[in-house]
Amino acid sequence: MATKLDGGAYLTSFVEAVLDKLSSILEDDSVLEGNYSAQELVGRLEKSLYDVGPVLDDAELKQFTDKRVKKWLVDLQDALYMADDLLDELSTQAAIAATQTDPGNSSSRSRVVDSYIEDSGDMEKIVGTLESVVAKKNYHRLKECARVDMSSWRTPSTSIVVSSDIFGRDKDKEEIIKLLLDDTRHAESPVTVIPIVGMGGIGKTTLAQLVYSGVQVVEKFDTRLWVCVAENSDPVHVTRTIIAALDSRPCSMDNFDFLQSDLKKTLSGKTFLVVLDDVWHDQLDTWEDFLKPFRVGNTVSKILLTTRSEKVASVFAAPNRHYQLSLLSDEYCWSVFLKHSCIFTNSEQYATLEPIGRKIVAKCKGLPLAVKTLGGLLRNKYNVRDWENILESEIWELPEDESKIVPALRASYHYLPSHLKRCFVYCSLYPEDFQFDKDELILLWMAEGLLQPMEKNTLEDIGCAYFDELVARSFFQLSSAGVGLFVMHDLMHDLATFFAGKFLSRVNKFGNPHMADSKTRHLSYNRGRISKFPEAYNGAIYMRTFLPVDVQSNDIECDFWLKQLKCLRVLSFRGFKILSLPNSIGELIHLRYLDLSKTPIVTLPESLCRLYNLQTLKLRDCYDLEMLPSRMQDLVNLCHLDIRGADSLKEMP
Repeated sequence: MATKLDGGAYLTSFVEAVLDKLSSILEDDSVLEGNYSAQELVGRLEKSLYDVGPVLDDAELKQFTDKRVKKWLVDLQDALYMADDLLDELSTQAAIAATQTDPGNSSSRSRVVDSYIEDSGDMEKIVGTLESVVAKKNYHRLKECARVDMSSWRTPSTSIVVSSDIFGRDKDKEEIIKLLLDDTRHAESPVTVIPIVGMGGIGKTTLAQLVYSGVQVVEKFDTRLWVCVAENSDPVHVTRTIIAALDSRPCSMDNFDFLQSDLKKTLSGKTFLVVLDDVWHDQLDTWEDFLKPFRVGNTVSKILLTTRSEKVASVFAAPNRHYQLSLLSDEYCWSVFLKHSCIFTNSEQYATLEPIGRKIVAKCKGLPLAVKTLGGLLRNKYNVRDWENILESEIWELPEDESKIVPALRASYHYLPSHLKRCFVYCSLYPEDFQFDKDELILLWMAEGLLQPMEKNTLEDIGCAYFDELVARSFFQLSSAGVGLFVMHDLMHDLATFFAGKFLSRVNKFGNPHMADSKTRHLSYNRGRISKFPEAYNGAIYMRTFLPVDVQSNDIECDFWLKQLKCLRVLSFRGFKILSLPNSIGELIHLRYLDLSKTPIVTLPESLCRLYNLQTLKLRDCYDLEMLPSRMQDLVNLCHLDIRGADSLKEMP
């Protein structure tokens, strides 16, 4: 009865997206009609994509222990980007040709595409590269549809806790105990369920352990059971575990009906508390069946569960009954750090080490597991350089056997569906602590092709669903600064940056030669001034994104950007001192998103209307803009035109 948890390798949805693009080309017989060479190449490309898909889950896991597999995934992603660019250009040329010729004249359209294929000379090279990379999967002995053993990443929880190790959770403990002692039963549930919700490492299990062993709770419930669910969410397994705990002996029964009957009989008339720790599964039908035997207990019986997902919690209880666990204050985190580093306030080293330790704690942003981990690494170490090394290092550089935070957060990432992994990793382009706008991010995802089309749903609606899911899973958090703004916890941001690898680069000081190369596809920039594209970045010619974030006003030469970077999907000159765009803007046929907001631009070139794929054009607060191009109707894919504040516009075309 077990169902597979969400998950899927990062590249799985990318492979599927390229396959979808390829399928649309193959379905249009006129595109490759008569060009047998192109048909053969497209067929080889399709075969490679189908061959590689089944081994991606195994490769994603093995990359952590095998550097060769990690490099193989990098090479594969690079080849996929190249193939995607090729197919996007091919389908765009075909679509443009269709608009410029007689709809019934397929031969004319075919000639345009054939000419493009022959002139580009890249198709054979791109297909050959992908074939070569895919063939190497056999060298790495990658298995198809491999299941990830999460037990190798973390130790199952138990009900035992040492209360002297816990800081800052007294109020939370009191609130949960109050809910457990409340004799009110909610009519819509077979048994009252209290979900504790929060991001990985925030202390949900620790809080549940504190409550479970509390004197009032022990006296209230004559039967208490602790079950670590984790990925073993099969109701047969969980029910069997509960029965084994009740009987104090192993249970080998497999028949779910027999198990439920046995559990129902055992719980009948009892006042029980069952803790379901670390629940990931959100299938309503599965849990409804599982909960049926619990109806027979006393009405004051309770189930306490911990989960990282609002979606999971909502399966068991209405959102207003979720207990959201907050991050710890800096002072409580400092107490945790002192406890685990064994540095005493009356020691001679304390005065020297305290300022460094405070910075280490601040780096953890209220996440107790991170504080505990870093404190433990410094246990009984009094050398200043040891402390400075921890302060300066990334959490991901620590050995996994010394750092529990890595597998804790990696588990959150692992269970993300593939398409959400790509959307989450894309957010590594934002600087740390950056407050981003939900609607703006969705437009960027849309432009980058990260949203999977669904019938009867707009891409914006799909993007909204993706975003809400990431919020529900604690990857994004509401900012306290304003409505509609969100932030990422620093360790979540580090997680995104880790998985972004070479393909997404965030630049603080433009010109660093180590920040970009031919594999760089997405680049954000968030400090200082920039006038031209430095020579250090000349190799990044396949870039898809240039996204300045909170940049000072800049004078910039557009020509180089537009002539060199032909693969751009997202281009922002927001706030730059641009008076005009060159006609070469019309050559960026991949471009989906163009932001010229807060620029002193006066007019836009007519060539802009050749951007067949353009979805979003932002001209907000372009106070001097007087005219839009006359052939705006040619932008057939334009969904969002933002001209708020462009008060000098004389007329709309």
